[in-house]
Amino acid sequence: MTPHAHPARLILASRSPRRLALLAQVGFAPDAQIPADVEETPRRGELPRALALRLAEEKARKIGAQSGAQSDGPAVVLAADTVVALGRRVIPVPANEAEARAGLRLLSGRRHRVYGGVAVLGADGRMRARVVETHIAFKRLEAREIEDYLRIEEWRGVAGGYAIQGRAAAFARWIRGSYSNVVGLPLFETVALLRAAGIAPKESP
Repeated sequence: MTPHAHPARLILASRSPRRLALLAQVGFAPDAQIPADVEETPRRGELPRALALRLAEEKARKIGAQSGAQSDGPAVVLAADTVVALGRRVIPVPANEAEARAGLRLLSGRRHRVYGGVAVLGADGRMRARVVETHIAFKRLEAREIEDYLRIEEWRGVAGGYAIQGRAAAFARWIRGSYSNVVGLPLFETVALLRAAGIAPKESP
């Protein structure tokens, strides 16, 4: 039997339910979902675009190394990272309500960018990766709007402290580029990378 004679498993290196749902939308069902915890602090002088790419690749390599140590057969690892930025300044995933409030105040009435890093580590060890950039303009947010948004807690666990697929959709005056990238996974680029690594959508019943 030749190496990789069996179809490779697809591992999603993320705990994000949003990324899992986006993959399902385009017909992909990971065989496993394993979160990859890596240090996400930007390096000195590191730009947001480079940060998104580096973190996605680091996550893919970490889970790839773990799966390689197991005997479950060949695996393809998909990892992603989302970075929200105002110029060179990264608006991080808020650790608490105060950080979420500060982030929304910064974004209020301004244009910002969302960088989505996507990395696919193939069963052959080859890394394929892309960075997708989406531009967004927020309206000026009233203090009450920010406090109301904080109360529904959509800010938890999301880059920039807002979920565009939820109530924050009312904040965006316009979006240029991939909408799914802002949600958490640029689908067009992700599908292309998975296909290049030999992973195809599941057949419909």
